[in-house]
Amino acid sequence: MPTTIWDQLISSLPNPHFLQTYEWAQVKSKYGWKPIYLAWSDKSFQFYTSEQLDLLDQSNIQAACLVLKRTVSLFGLFQANVLYAPKGPLLNWNDGSLRNRVLDDLQSFARKQGDIFLKIDPDVWLGTGIPESEDSREDNGGQTAMSELKRRGWRYSSDQIQFKNTLLIDLSASEDEMLARMKQKTRYNVRLAEKKGVTVRIGAQADLPMLYKMYAETSVRDGFVIRDEGYYRMVWESFMQSAEPTAEPLIAEVNGEAVAAIFVFYFAARAYYVYGMSREIQREKMPNYLLQWEAMKRAKSRGCLIYDLWGVPDEFKESDAMWGVFRFKEGLGGEVIRTLGAWDYAPNPFWYKMYLEIIPRALDVMRSLGKQKTKQAIGGA
Repeated sequence: MPTTIWDQLISSLPNPHFLQTYEWAQVKSKYGWKPIYLAWSDKSFQFYTSEQLDLLDQSNIQAACLVLKRTVSLFGLFQANVLYAPKGPLLNWNDGSLRNRVLDDLQSFARKQGDIFLKIDPDVWLGTGIPESEDSREDNGGQTAMSELKRRGWRYSSDQIQFKNTLLIDLSASEDEMLARMKQKTRYNVRLAEKKGVTVRIGAQADLPMLYKMYAETSVRDGFVIRDEGYYRMVWESFMQSAEPTAEPLIAEVNGEAVAAIFVFYFAARAYYVYGMSREIQREKMPNYLLQWEAMKRAKSRGCLIYDLWGVPDEFKESDAMWGVFRFKEGLGGEVIRTLGAWDYAPNPFWYKMYLEIIPRALDVMRSLGKQKTKQAIGGA
């Protein structure tokens, strides 16, 4: 089975991520992206389509990368490809010889595909902790990797698809130790939710329409853009029906009524908090705090070693739109991780420049339309 072949292969590599899995590739293939699977053994560089994946030679694989390919039109006259490797490539980035070999092959692959650019955003650490704080530490390996990308002509992308930074919670500690690492206010709110009668249950497929409506309400209230219901149903159902990787919703209820929920994804001993949603009612009972605590305990019981809280600000300033979310996540007792972010390799600088001028305008229009559709979907103005 292709899913087993690819997912097993990448799970053995450094920092495997659920956005590099076969399941994620299949979701994106329903929305105009063609998955291409790249693999480096000690002797060769291989690439396959989904239909060819059974032919992949899994012996001595040292690096791998799911690349998503899409054809775009510029001015209605010129068609070219864009490539995106979400959270890839996967390899030991501290191995200079392997790193150079992989980057050489990626650049050659992009040129031969006739692409406008290839975007990568691997989980390569630049450092830990908030910059200029007492806990801040730089990672020499990540700094070296960034310097290598610059030397090769890669550009720090103006379009950061994923969150550049995140916050990780170590689940190898005992539950008492995890609670002790939380900030006092967070720990208090977890216990308050329990006392106020908040309960948490695992959701099922039948809950998905309700969860999307709650997510839509959250997006309108908090001012962020989401996709249509069909997209999220595709993502949620694809992973909920898979054994590994997989996903599950956790739903907080008060007197049997859903008031908040999160989706947690699981892959290769790591859990990811990806989607969060809540209603205005019962917020004083702190259901979001209990949800996160139950997610941590459940991930630990499933054998996960890390809980990824999926995104903190690029710049750690109170003016950042994500500052309030960050303060909430920080209270859970994790460690800030700063990564490379997304970098673009542009074989054709002219068309890359044209693309960067056109796409932001198109995205602004799409976001405005998306907000209107979301409001209509939940019966708003």
